[in-house]
Amino acid sequence: MNGVHDMGGMHGFGPIVREVNEPIFHADWEAHVRAMMTEVRSRGYFNIDASRHGIERMEPAHYLRASYYERWLATIELNLIEGGFLASEELDARTALLREDPDAILPRRAAVATVPEPTDESPDTPLPESCFAVGDAVVTRNVHPRGHTRLPRYARGKRGVIQRLHGAQIFPDTNAHGLGENPQPLYAVQFEGQELWGEAAESSQTVSIDLWESYLEPAAH
Repeated sequence: MNGVHDMGGMHGFGPIVREVNEPIFHADWEAHVRAMMTEVRSRGYFNIDASRHGIERMEPAHYLRASYYERWLATIELNLIEGGFLASEELDARTALLREDPDAILPRRAAVATVPEPTDESPDTPLPESCFAVGDAVVTRNVHPRGHTRLPRYARGKRGVIQRLHGAQIFPDTNAHGLGENPQPLYAVQFEGQELWGEAAESSQTVSIDLWESYLEPAAH
């Protein structure tokens, strides 16, 4: 989806400051968020694509202010509420209690929903064959979906060359919305820097992006 969350190729955010000997976590709460994400993902409450889509739906100013693990916490809350595993009123009440007494021991709660059993696709279902081969020239589709996509905005409508085939992989655009894994061929596509950035590109610069087949069309010769 379009928004400030798709920051690839954008200017005006200042230099990237590298922290020397950066710790894994800057505060104890970040480790807790990391553990929560591992737990809810491993138990099937939501998948990685739904997690990314949750971050994309953060209010823009909040997203820009938020740290890495704040964004993780935001998508955990959103996906658990939307899945019926957590009520927003309960979250607000428990947060208010902790603000009053950070050392408060919160009572355990009964689950309001259960994780659905996974439905495996039939092993007899053939995986789609690749329409493109290494060396083929392609053009990315110039689309602006309202939902989740892994086709970055800066690479839409651009000409590239198939560099590598990764085989059939889960399609994020449907997986993020609970519409099925719908695997399709995934390719590494190489773009010339000038194709993406114009005259601002460095000399001999190339960029490789992993893109699903439905993002691509054959390039006109």
